[in-house]
Amino acid sequence: MLQRLANGEGLPLPAKTSDGAAGYDLRAAEAVVVPLGARVLVPTGFAIALPEGWEGQVRPRSGLALHHGVTVLNAPGTVDCDYRGEVGVVLINHGDAAFSVARGDRIAQLVLAPVATVTLEETDILPPETRNMGGFGSTGVS
Repeated sequence: MLQRLANGEGLPLPAKTSDGAAGYDLRAAEAVVVPLGARVLVPTGFAIALPEGWEGQVRPRSGLALHHGVTVLNAPGTVDCDYRGEVGVVLINHGDAAFSVARGDRIAQLVLAPVATVTLEETDILPPETRNMGGFGSTGVS
């Protein structure tokens, strides 16, 4: 369920723009400027209630990243199923100039995904695996 907030009046609700799209486009509810090297929280003008066992993943738009160096800072950002506040997008500008966002611009996408729930148990030793503690590039690049 989506709730339009006062600052979202007149904006389209999040929607997929093609039949094969994985994400729902998120739009800016206000005009902002993202200075070079800075981060800005951009409101979307809506709140969402997700079913238990689901999350919303706020992801970057590839065109903004490629053409302007603007991306979602905490990608993917998580909207938990028990969160009821306004959905916001943290944009960061890695480009070469300040980036202007107009009200209504598509700034990110929301992908809905199931969340696996497990019970974590403490142990003194983990079962061995081939990889073991190798990480951070230990498997190579090719």
